[in-house]
Amino acid sequence: MASIENIFAPGSRIVVRDAEWLVRRVDRTSTGGQALSVVGISELVKDKEAVFLTEIDRNIEILNPAETKLVPDTSSSYQASLLYMESLLRQKAPIDDKLYIGHRAAMDPVPFQLDAAIQALGQPRQRILIADAVGLGKTLEAGVLLSELIRRGKGKRILVVAVKSMLTQFQKEMWSRFSIPLTRLDSIGIQRIRSQIPTNHNPFYYYDRAIISIDTLKNDREYSVYIENAYWDIIVIDEAHNVAERGHGSSLRAKLANLLSSRSDTLIMLSATPHDGKARSFASLMNMLDPTAIANPEDYGPEDIKGLYIRRFKKDIQDQVRARSNRGKSALPIARPRWQRNRPSTRLPTWGLLVWISARGLADSLRPPLRNPFFRALPPVWIRSKTAYGVLKNPRIPGLIKTSSC
Repeated sequence: MASIENIFAPGSRIVVRDAEWLVRRVDRTSTGGQALSVVGISELVKDKEAVFLTEIDRNIEILNPAETKLVPDTSSSYQASLLYMESLLRQKAPIDDKLYIGHRAAMDPVPFQLDAAIQALGQPRQRILIADAVGLGKTLEAGVLLSELIRRGKGKRILVVAVKSMLTQFQKEMWSRFSIPLTRLDSIGIQRIRSQIPTNHNPFYYYDRAIISIDTLKNDREYSVYIENAYWDIIVIDEAHNVAERGHGSSLRAKLANLLSSRSDTLIMLSATPHDGKARSFASLMNMLDPTAIANPEDYGPEDIKGLYIRRFKKDIQDQVRARSNRGKSALPIARPRWQRNRPSTRLPTWGLLVWISARGLADSLRPPLRNPFFRALPPVWIRSKTAYGVLKNPRIPGLIKTSSC
């Protein structure tokens, strides 16, 4: 056992309270003792940070590496040793830009959804604006990148900032598809945390992974003090066009985003409409990612911001979606349903014709491809003329049929 006179060195392993810890830092206290900043190693306290005072925890055991006991492997063909080395190799953090677990999420990945993660992982710091068009899955692309960073040990503390209307959806997508839990915080939740911790502690260190509304953070001046003294491994800003600087002054959202951009090495921004037509506004987003990227906000080109953003439209990825669909995999909504593929198109004289059909008994009376149980649960719907052509030729449809030219 070690007494308080022992001097603990950073990097040594100790046993405190029946758990094994790694000493990261040793500070001398005002009373002559020592404060040990440690991180957990054993299973129950793994990756947990703590501070032990030698004046309080007197039974601190220092593990001497010279006393390590070698145990012979008596298993057949040294299987136990091989399994142990394999487990260590699997725990090793990757150092290349290849994807290891992001593409294995609860999704049917299309190649273009992995490009953002591959581009970001090839950079020293993963700071990127994902600016794909609406419906291409920017949240999924961010989830793939988050999973890869967590696999590399760079995603212990995560902060997601979004508009209030998107909090539930983003939180649900991260958990159901990537098993990334995010604790939702609001002003009441932060006040509750502050009432449970000492006054000199930062409430943003209470949860390692949190999601919070941008309007909650921008309206309270006290939060800026806590943010300035907090640090995250990853910060995600959803709907990033809302934090761009517009006009001559900076909005509260823009000031908050500039502050957050300096509190993490990894910054992921999501927006389907990042450019509002003004060069200075878009330059403010790029400078959040890299302050040295643009010298003149009024005069810059694609070469100045190369590698800081990725943007695709639906027309750019249709070939990938079509190839994915032809292999029998589910695709994005822009692809045609399977029962419509290779089906000869039938044109009506007036393309503006819409048909209103009562859904009662529709599934039993319509011939393929409209004979589908899905229609049983539908209310009366509008059906486009291509689909309705086979309906008009079938006289057995019950219910009301009403046509209208647009």
